[in-house]
Amino acid sequence: MNIDNPLTAAVAFRIGPVDITWPVVTTWGVMAVLGVGAFLATRRLSLRPGRVQAALEMVVEVLDGEIAAAIPGNPGRFRGLIGTLLLFIACANASSLLPGVEPPTAHLETDAALAAVVLVAGLVWGIRILGLRGWLATFTHPTWVMLPLNLVEQVTRHFSLMVRLFGNVMSGVFVVGIVSALAGLLVPIPLIALDLLTGAVQAYIFATLALVFIGSAVNEAGAGDPSSTDTPEPPHG
Repeated sequence: MNIDNPLTAAVAFRIGPVDITWPVVTTWGVMAVLGVGAFLATRRLSLRPGRVQAALEMVVEVLDGEIAAAIPGNPGRFRGLIGTLLLFIACANASSLLPGVEPPTAHLETDAALAAVVLVAGLVWGIRILGLRGWLATFTHPTWVMLPLNLVEQVTRHFSLMVRLFGNVMSGVFVVGIVSALAGLLVPIPLIALDLLTGAVQAYIFATLALVFIGSAVNEAGAGDPSSTDTPEPPHG
């Protein structure tokens, strides 16, 4: 495994004036694998599920339970976002198993994009429930003196979300790479297994924190209107 500067990324190819880096290529690969896997796993759903469908339904139930514990109401509203973050980060971290591949989450731009998704999701849900004026008013709670601190908090907590994922994944890549270079191929196998476990844990932590951050906006916005979080999700065909 190559140990590259985590603040820079090698260019894989160019599309006109746009440089496409290897982390972007790996990200596209992870997205393709998840997309194809989701299609294959859900194309033949039935009322009498087989082993694969039963396993997927169990995962969905666990995910819904985690969401419902953080945000009252129908968990289906947030299942797609939180589930996608969890699966994508877990698979991206596990891509380090492929020879010569660095996980895209070991590069700062990927983690910044993921944190930005969480930030925008919180803003959208807060504005959707409270309206723009009501959402802006939340920054003055409990008093207008807290306005600067509340604004800074919005930035710093998502910045910490980005740095936490970046630091943990990047450090694992460096450790495995250094041990591989010094000790050969077989010795780092336990470290690789530990790195995979750490990657899965970091995916869970990121998804959980994303849920908490979004839930803080939703719960505060819906505190005065219980129906805003209890409205059932319309059935999908």
